[in-house]
Amino acid sequence: MASLPKDEVQRTDANALRGGASRHESFLRHRSFHWLKIATALCLVCIVGYFAADVEPRPNGGTWIGYTLGSIGAGLIVWLSLLGIRKRAITPGRWSLKAWTSAHVYLGLALIVIATLHTGFQLGWNVHTLAYALMLLVILSGATGTYFYATLPSSLSSNREEMTQGQMIDSIAALDRQLDDAAQPLGSAQADLVLAALSEDIFDHGLLRRLSGVYPDCATQEAIEGLAREQESDPSIERVEKLMVRRKTQLERLRRHMRFKAMLESWLYVHVPATIALLAALTAHIISVFFYW
Repeated sequence: MASLPKDEVQRTDANALRGGASRHESFLRHRSFHWLKIATALCLVCIVGYFAADVEPRPNGGTWIGYTLGSIGAGLIVWLSLLGIRKRAITPGRWSLKAWTSAHVYLGLALIVIATLHTGFQLGWNVHTLAYALMLLVILSGATGTYFYATLPSSLSSNREEMTQGQMIDSIAALDRQLDDAAQPLGSAQADLVLAALSEDIFDHGLLRRLSGVYPDCATQEAIEGLAREQESDPSIERVEKLMVRRKTQLERLRRHMRFKAMLESWLYVHVPATIALLAALTAHIISVFFYW
């Protein structure tokens, strides 16, 4: 493995000696909101340029300021779409993945201002508006993903309590073995409730169900309710019911874990296809502009 340059090692050592806050700085706060300041400055320059442009009857996509803003916007769109490729490279320093992601977020938001000024506030039913709408969809889905990545990791870590998903599954499996043994003396009706709970496939649910975190037909909950109704007439059910309650607790933890993971991944099902569609619409937009220009 290649070693880091001496100055990079020194910077790394210096960072290690600083407080915990610097080590845990999020990509949104990277270098004291460095890329937010750059994106804000870029937006201000574009706004001043748009309203200061001396064109008649008004600045729009077909004027020199429109072409300038369009070129900036198109360049940003292409560059922003390269984040997926950038994630596969590991580089420290100014263009670390954290810096690149921070730039991706704030320059992506700046695109709303730049592209809107490029349109000259003139929209219609054409490929140009399609590209604009797809850009907004990409930005909206990206903002959703940013919110999830900024808020969910702490909840995910707290819910896990230092357990991996595999360990959660193993914990439920261990309870299932105890339940299987404890349910042997039960009557057929109670045993069927336990068997239904043990037979339920906890992964046999779609994305929407995982995102909602609501399982109204949970066999474990139905078993708990059924056993509770029979407990007064058969005290031997008490141990099985307690084990089933423990199973429900472990199952709820696993389901929360799967929900958080689904939320961290689901926005990509919109963001990535919309980005590809945007690049295609942007290409059509540019070709049509120069073809009819």
